[in-house]
Amino acid sequence: MCGRYTLFTDTDSREIMRIIQEVGRRHPEREVKTGEIFPTNAAPVLLRQGAHIQADVFGWGFPKFGGSAGVIINARSETAQDKPMFRNSLLFRRCVVPSTGFYEWSQDRDHQKYLFTRPGDSALYMAGLYNVFDGQPRYVILTRAANSWMRDIHHRMPVILPPDQLESWCSAPVEQAAKLLQCAPELARQAV
Repeated sequence: MCGRYTLFTDTDSREIMRIIQEVGRRHPEREVKTGEIFPTNAAPVLLRQGAHIQADVFGWGFPKFGGSAGVIINARSETAQDKPMFRNSLLFRRCVVPSTGFYEWSQDRDHQKYLFTRPGDSALYMAGLYNVFDGQPRYVILTRAANSWMRDIHHRMPVILPPDQLESWCSAPVEQAAKLLQCAPELARQAV
């Protein structure tokens, strides 16, 4: 599961700063959330627009239907193709959620909060899906079974994309893009 993530602007990541600046230029009227990102916040995403991958601002979470309050923030990568809510987005509307890390809480009595990052890299790219609801573009983060770097904290984790595969995730045929759902890089963690 991924219930919060970070987009810190005080990192040494030129790519994260470029994304935030691009969003600011394209959408000067929109407030873009940085720091700790919560569900429903408007945050940067990367998606194919025309011939290029561009940054945009979408809200985090698909609305729940049937009068339920709240939003759906994650989709299981193993079953997204079977779920009506996610199927067409997986086929035609894939995006990348840029971040500097994500949070997870231990499942023990203490519920310790941990920040997970990529060692030696200040940017972490998560696989996402998007759709438009009531005229508002919204995204979810795809999750997978936890790898050995975080299994003792939680049984799920975001699908983390290699930086050189962002365009493939956004625009390759779904069969090719689906191979990226198994990516499970080394992670660093710290209690916060």
